Amino acid sequence: MNYQWYPGHMTKAKRMMQENIKLIDLVIELVDARIPLSSRNPDIDELSKNKFRMILLNKSDLADTRYNKEWAEYFKEKGFSVVEVNSKSGAGLKSIQGAVQEVCRDKIERDRKRGIVNRPVRAMVVGIPNVGKSTFINSFAGKACAKTGNKPGVTKGKQWIRLNKGLELLDTPGILWPKFEDQKTGMRLAFIGSMNDDILHMDELALELIRFLQRHYAGVLENRYGLEETVAEDGKDALGMLNRIGESRHCYSKGEELDLERAAGIVVDDFRSGKLGRITLEFPV
Repeated sequence: MNYQWYPGHMTKAKRMMQENIKLIDLVIELVDARIPLSSRNPDIDELSKNKFRMILLNKSDLADTRYNKEWAEYFKEKGFSVVEVNSKSGAGLKSIQGAVQEVCRDKIERDRKRGIVNRPVRAMVVGIPNVGKSTFINSFAGKACAKTGNKPGVTKGKQWIRLNKGLELLDTPGILWPKFEDQKTGMRLAFIGSMNDDILHMDELALELIRFLQRHYAGVLENRYGLEETVAEDGKDALGMLNRIGESRHCYSKGEELDLERAAGIVVDDFRSGKLGRITLEFPV
């Protein structure tokens, strides 16, 4: 399966971000803690030249704790300020204001020397679709300022939100980039729901996910579905596991044929929602 999704509104969104970057002091980039590299749009680095930078490892509650720490260190070594957050529960959000003040300390000090007081730091919140930007803003602000949804593409235009006298946020639509150089990147984005599910072959996606879990998180599928792993000649049997998950969850069509698409949707949804446990799909190198 070829993984690619770049609807027309993303070109418009990128242009809007380019036009507004001159107003910005700080770029706050949300990444999905389960795929911290694959969920980084490479265009953001170009867009954010000469701006203060912060990375939020969002959905950190869904990712493997040991790798959250390793990824935080990885990005810190690259010069980013890094905070682990869970935008839904609010975990980690209290430390962001202090981190913003620290990373923008030079800007705040320059303003002070010029006699400019109480001018807020203006931050652009960026990230790929469905990474949780609007949920983050609403949780951080303590009120529903931005539209949210569990499908990519909910935020269509820019929104300014004044949080307090020291910080203003510009919410932006989630954007991908025109072509994935590595199809594994596209696959990982599909796993976490950053692409439109309607263009995907869910059965193929679920088989790739099952293979990954069998290699790196042995026992997770057995624990979730109460099924024993079987072994094929070339290794663990991913298709056999998907079939058995379908049988155990009664995924049958009207003709009593096994509906693998439905079974695949269950596996992918269980991963996305954290029902399979805390899982990281890519590891620091």
